[in-house]
Amino acid sequence: MFHYTVLTEHSVNDACKNLEDQLSKEQFGVLWDFDIKEKLNEKDLEFDRSFRVLEVCNPKEAQRVLNQNVMIGYFLPCKMVVYEDEGVTKIGMPKPTALVAMVEDDEITAMAQEIEQRLMACMDKSV
Repeated sequence: MFHYTVLTEHSVNDACKNLEDQLSKEQFGVLWDFDIKEKLNEKDLEFDRSFRVLEVCNPKEAQRVLNQNVMIGYFLPCKMVVYEDEGVTKIGMPKPTALVAMVEDDEITAMAQEIEQRLMACMDKSV
């Protein structure tokens, strides 16, 4: 699977707050919190479900992977989504290992595995 997704009983807003708290413990910051529902409604487009995209980054990790292979910049920052689907709040992300597989670099894959595990742990702890 290209993604990792968990379910939570929290609202989308509370799940985002919990996730951000867990990410900060791993030195990941939220660079951007994009509320898709709000933006679409602002443009008079109907979209009724809560859906937020968080772009997250750990500067030291970004530096490390970019020093290894600048093409990894195509995948940065990491995206995480928090959304409502049929009354259930979900937290998900594309797996960094799935994305970097296209680069075919064993060192980058190892780095991505470590980052992926840390991000998945943050998601698990935020539910």
